[in-house]
Amino acid sequence: MEFSIQEVARATGTTSRTLRHYDAIGLLRPARIGDNGYRYYDRDSLVRLQRILLLRELGLSLPVIADVLARQTDTASALRTHVDWLREEQDRIRRRIGSIEHTLAALDHEGDITMETMFDGFDHTEHREEVERRWGADAYARSTQWWEAKSPTERAEWQRRLQALNADWIALAGSGADPHGEAAQALAERHVAWLAGIPGTPAADPSTRAAYVTGLATMYAADPRFAANYGGETGAGFVRDALTRYARERL
Repeated sequence: MEFSIQEVARATGTTSRTLRHYDAIGLLRPARIGDNGYRYYDRDSLVRLQRILLLRELGLSLPVIADVLARQTDTASALRTHVDWLREEQDRIRRRIGSIEHTLAALDHEGDITMETMFDGFDHTEHREEVERRWGADAYARSTQWWEAKSPTERAEWQRRLQALNADWIALAGSGADPHGEAAQALAERHVAWLAGIPGTPAADPSTRAAYVTGLATMYAADPRFAANYGGETGAGFVRDALTRYARERL
C-alpha cells in the first residue's frame, strides 16, 4: 500500500512542507513521485518516518538523526531499544504519579506526608561511608549541610532534575547516537553543571573538576549500582565515553 504526502501528514500530525524538507535533505525519501509530482510513501518509508519522529521527541537535531539512522541499520533492533526506554519512562512516570497522589491524599485529608514515598526512596545518607572514603569527611559534611538546608519543594525539584537527566541519558544512548557527537556533548555539559552545583564535591572546584568527572564517569560504567541509573552496562558506557570526551576537551 502507498499513501500520499497529505495522508501521511494528517496521520503523523506533521505537515507536507516538513515531509518535503526531509526529502530535500535526504533524511526521508518517498517511495516514488507520481506523474503529477505528488510524493507517495510505502511501508519502509513510513517505518523510517516513525523512527525520525521518535528521535525528534528526544530532542535530537536532524543531522544527528541522520547520523543515527545511517549507523543503526537494524530497524527492528532500534525500535525494540526505543520500546525498552519508553517502558522505563512509563515506570518512572507511574512512580512519580504515585508519589504525587500520596501527597495530594495527605493534603486533602490533613494526613501525614511520608518522605520516603514523597521522594521515591531518595536517601541522601545512603553512600556516606563511600563519599567520605573517596573525597573526605568535609565533602560529605558540606554536601549534607547543603541538602538539609533545602525546602521540601527544592528537594523535589532537585530529584526531578536528576531523574530527567538520567532519563535523557538512557534515551540518547538507546537512540544509537555518537557519545562524541553534538547531542551527547550537550548532555555532558548539562551533567557537569549539575555536578558542579553540589558543594563539597571536586566538581564544584574548577581545578579538580576535569579529573573528578573523568573518574566519576569510569565509576558509572564499572559499578553496577551506578550503571543501573543509565539503563545498565551499555548505557553507562555511553555516559562514560561522552563525559570523558567532554572533560578532556572542555574542562
